[in-house]
Amino acid sequence: MSKRIVTVFGGSGFLGRHVIQKLAREGALLRVALRRPELAGFLTSMGDIGQVTLMQANVRDDESVARAIEGAGEVVNLVGILYEKGRQSFTEVHALAPGRIGRAAAAAGVEKLVHVSAIGADARADSAYARSKAAGETALGEAFPQATVLRPGIIFGPEDDFFNKFGALARISPILPVFFNIRQRPKIHLEGLYPMPEIEAGTTRMQPVHVEDVTEAVSRVLADSSNESAGKTYELGGPNIYSFRELMELVARQTQYKRFLVPVPYIAADIMGRLAQFMPEPPFTADQAKMLRVDNVVAEGALTLDDLGIEASPAELILPTYMHRFRRARMDSRA
Repeated sequence: MSKRIVTVFGGSGFLGRHVIQKLAREGALLRVALRRPELAGFLTSMGDIGQVTLMQANVRDDESVARAIEGAGEVVNLVGILYEKGRQSFTEVHALAPGRIGRAAAAAGVEKLVHVSAIGADARADSAYARSKAAGETALGEAFPQATVLRPGIIFGPEDDFFNKFGALARISPILPVFFNIRQRPKIHLEGLYPMPEIEAGTTRMQPVHVEDVTEAVSRVLADSSNESAGKTYELGGPNIYSFRELMELVARQTQYKRFLVPVPYIAADIMGRLAQFMPEPPFTADQAKMLRVDNVVAEGALTLDDLGIEASPAELILPTYMHRFRRARMDSRA
């Protein structure tokens, strides 16, 4: 087994599990730095005995971050939250933690640092999530200029928080929502004597990327002996761009339910988000409602998966491998 030591922050999440498994297969000695390591014992089975070590670290604390990084040659930061809860705020986790990790990595003489951010990170964004992601990239760049930033779009895979969420909705609800701006001027056509508004809903564009492709991107950056990716930012999207409406149609096809796509004004999404965000684990928040208004696609001219030598996987090829769980059970006529 290689003596290569990699510290991974946030390895117990959806993406983290795939990254840990991939790096373990490549022979790395892994330190998984977690706020609650007692809840992530399943990670140790992803490698040989002693290959995957869990250690307590809080990205809000300088000392524990430095302790997790000491002696490692490579660092991967996957820490991220979808909603704020208690001291786990966007500012602390997304904006400040990357700089803290970068400073500790520089002091420890780390060779490579990979930071997973998000497409849409922008200091001018309406969404606090997107603004905090941009602030984190800036702080990291100041502390560790040679860090590589990966910005994935919506990540899909067996444990994702997008297709699974809407697949579960399709199983119990006769409708799937497609959002529109109530201020847009609807087109009017006449059907009989009644004016019928034609609202172009669900037009926000998205470019989902497979979790294994993002995992491969992390692996290739770490394995690149030439270090050509140092200091660069890559935007990771799948091979196809979809409107939100097209994604809901894709969910309906994969779950094999006939569902109505109902136009819902964004203001209704805002209200639902404001109410839901007070739940212990909110399925939707007001900040996420803001993000639904903005395209989530790879920027023109950005470095992409192609520049890392990775062929992106289409959603249509992967979704049947796990979306079948939401289909209606059918009786076997031969039974």
